[in-house]
Amino acid sequence: MATFDFRFDPAYRVAALPFGVMPATTSVVVEDGELVARFGPWRVRTPLRNVAGTEASGPYSFAKTAGPAHLSFTDRGVTFATNGRRGLCIRFHEPVRALACTGRLRHPGLTVTVADVEGLAAAVAS
Repeated sequence: MATFDFRFDPAYRVAALPFGVMPATTSVVVEDGELVARFGPWRVRTPLRNVAGTEASGPYSFAKTAGPAHLSFTDRGVTFATNGRRGLCIRFHEPVRALACTGRLRHPGLTVTVADVEGLAAAVAS
């Protein structure tokens, strides 16, 4: 099992707290052929075979990423951000559920701002 913690910048920590997003409620875990990302009340769970690829990305706009999970209206991707510097965009073969509890809205990609971007990319690829 590999667990990747989010890197919290102070301003993001304050903006996220009202949504239940804090170090104790956030992580990305790669285990038993599965990727599980937790971000306060939001979750993404998918088999690793569903991962099409990854790409380091950033920087991000505070207004577009701070606080709760964010939906990109451009590509329907979801972002779990705790800093504006750097993260990992994970693309999926089959879109995943994250924001809507009904499962009707699915996301082709997930961006996470973990502390070890390269380590997560390697864990997802292996």
